[in-house]
Amino acid sequence: MANFIALASDELIRKLRETVAALQARGELPAGDPSIAIEVPADPSHGDFASNLAMVSAKIFRMKPREIADRIAGAIDLTDSHFDSCEVAGPGFLNFRLGTRWFSEVVDNVLAEGDRYGRSTVGGGKKMMVEYVSANPTGPMHMGNARGGALGDGIAACYDWAGYDVTREFYVNDAGNQIDKFGRSLEARYLQLYPGEEGVPFPEDGYHGEDIIERARQFAEIHGDSYLDKPEAERRQALIDYALPRNIEGLRRDLARYRIEFDVWFRESSLYQDGEVEQVLQQLADKGLTYEKDGAIWYKASEHGGEKDEVLVRHNGVPTYFAADIAYHYNKFVKRGFEYVIDVWGADHHGHVARMKGAMDALGIGGDKLEVVIMQLVRLTRDGEVVRMSKRTGKAITLNDLIDEIPIDAARFFFNMREPSSHLEFDLGLAVEQSSQNPVYYVQYAHARICSIEKNLAAEGIHPIPRQELHLERLTAPAERALVRHLANLPQEIVLAAHQSDPARITRYTIELATLFHKFYNECRVRGEDAELMQARFALCLATRTALKNALSILKITAPETM
Repeated sequence: MANFIALASDELIRKLRETVAALQARGELPAGDPSIAIEVPADPSHGDFASNLAMVSAKIFRMKPREIADRIAGAIDLTDSHFDSCEVAGPGFLNFRLGTRWFSEVVDNVLAEGDRYGRSTVGGGKKMMVEYVSANPTGPMHMGNARGGALGDGIAACYDWAGYDVTREFYVNDAGNQIDKFGRSLEARYLQLYPGEEGVPFPEDGYHGEDIIERARQFAEIHGDSYLDKPEAERRQALIDYALPRNIEGLRRDLARYRIEFDVWFRESSLYQDGEVEQVLQQLADKGLTYEKDGAIWYKASEHGGEKDEVLVRHNGVPTYFAADIAYHYNKFVKRGFEYVIDVWGADHHGHVARMKGAMDALGIGGDKLEVVIMQLVRLTRDGEVVRMSKRTGKAITLNDLIDEIPIDAARFFFNMREPSSHLEFDLGLAVEQSSQNPVYYVQYAHARICSIEKNLAAEGIHPIPRQELHLERLTAPAERALVRHLANLPQEIVLAAHQSDPARITRYTIELATLFHKFYNECRVRGEDAELMQARFALCLATRTALKNALSILKITAPETM
């Protein structure tokens, strides 16, 4: 599980430290301990790695940066390292170029690690949770859930590949006001089946979807009118007990179709049943962080990052959603021992972030252990026009509507093409287009193209030779080296995508890898060269295929062999 970017960077830092120490020992540099930073230049013409060591140490050494850089470049010994040369540029940048051995080792490593290439142990097995989607079980999933599902799944996978012990969780809101509203909506639709809609008013704040009508009809098919004369509370609870499990099962089914499987489906109701809401309320009270006002219990949120104090228990004795949410997060950290938690929330929850992190501080957990990823809205377009409604239902487009119309690969790729905080324009026409303009098609085509190369070579009796017999040092063409450089980036890109909660780094990586492969394929013939070079280039093709497949698998996108 080598990270060759980190390996080369660490080696360079060590060489620079040794060189500075040697120059100081000879009196060619004054005493001092400057910080050493390494970066990969955006422009490869500036070298493979660069350091601004001379600039940042100018004040320490009381010398001009260019003079410092010249002395370091003249003294550094790159023998037996992964680097070939060091040159000074501009006011004192130190630019380094990698040697043949590094490029050969990268390709060999990708081939050796195979479907594990890209994985690392950075996370050290730390226990963490990613909670996402958590759609209201009172209705079908909408476009925000579609983006949140692909995004949360991608974040969880990146952390998994980066060496964390990841749990994927769905929070089932099966308690509180929304369930009461769900029950009243079901009850009204059930009663309307008998005297008619005119005879039974529908709650003003009720759920108006066709799914509510359908659940009431299904209930009536089983029980008929036997619940008309039952007490209101009993009737509503019977309707909830019938409809809610079916809705939750529907969410499971739709998410599985979308390639999302959760490790845990956590029910909000369990927080009340197990007394955890009361326990957390008592803890806050014991810490002097609550007070009574107007018959309600308030939390001093303004003392812990919130804009204002918040109600925890209403005057009727019913805890608020915020109270349950604090208990839920307490359960995550304290009861279940997660060291780090990520929540993926919609933009409408933005104001909830500071008060929730503040509540974790108030409980002594630490708000820094909770990261909330705020996801912006999605705008669907086709032929430049905004698409607002489902043709099938006349209502807002659901997750199922979307994946009925476009491939799941395209949906998952497109939803991860922008960082979560960016508004996303989803072009339905582009998503089904089979051309290089469609980014997921473009990436998948590169994978299929490599499979075709392997198949065509096999037809001629040419097969990959053992890694130990390859002459990878023959890969010296600019297009070959550019491709290898990008292959080496995958482990680091996965770690950055995890720590930045931005799976868009992975889609960008695959697009760039496909672009570099197509350029290599057009400039460097695989077949028709001498046997050594042909096998080296064949190996580079197979390594590229491995990296493409692994990166796509993180996003649960298929890597087709033919297209």
